[in-house]
Amino acid sequence: MQSKVSEKVSSITIIAIFSAISYVLAFLELPAPLAPSFARMDFSNVPALLVSFAIGPVAGMFVELIKNLLQLPSTGTAGIGELANFLMGAAFAMPAGWIYKRHKTKTNAVLGCIAGCIVSGAAAVVLNYFVLLPLYSGFMPIDQILAMYAQILPFINTKLRACLWAFPGNVFQCALYSMATMLIYKPLSPILHSNFAEGRARQDLKDSI
Repeated sequence: MQSKVSEKVSSITIIAIFSAISYVLAFLELPAPLAPSFARMDFSNVPALLVSFAIGPVAGMFVELIKNLLQLPSTGTAGIGELANFLMGAAFAMPAGWIYKRHKTKTNAVLGCIAGCIVSGAAAVVLNYFVLLPLYSGFMPIDQILAMYAQILPFINTKLRACLWAFPGNVFQCALYSMATMLIYKPLSPILHSNFAEGRARQDLKDSI
């Protein structure tokens, strides 16, 4: 019983720390490639993926949730941007963590990241078409958004094409997050497991990432 309580406290500690790191990283924005100027990217999804690998997919989802809740007081999009970031981030981190949790090998980590990229890309298409662009149109007319796309990519001249373009764009960004995670997960593994989750250390330090 005591070990389970200790493990739960350890998990909450990890989630809190990495949510804070994710929140800070969200301010270090970069222009999204081949997208209008209002589209930005950052590496705040990396901590969520790290936690999803270390603890599990639900924990990774909570990192995404807490990060975006922390951003709400300073939102410039009435929470729409935070909603989009949470849903697409969770769609990326959760499938990856779920696949990796089944059998913790480097192969499963790679397969998990690939699955997360695809799921997040598909989620971006559906969410943009049915939820996000209709909500954003309250701030910026759809025609104006499409005009901004057309300045970069002339073939994007309809709402559907703009939403479909979100798939490769989101997959590319998630691939960058995956590579960053693969590079730093192994060095961080002893810290995550030994200092915060001793009950899992012996098993998880065998991770082959």
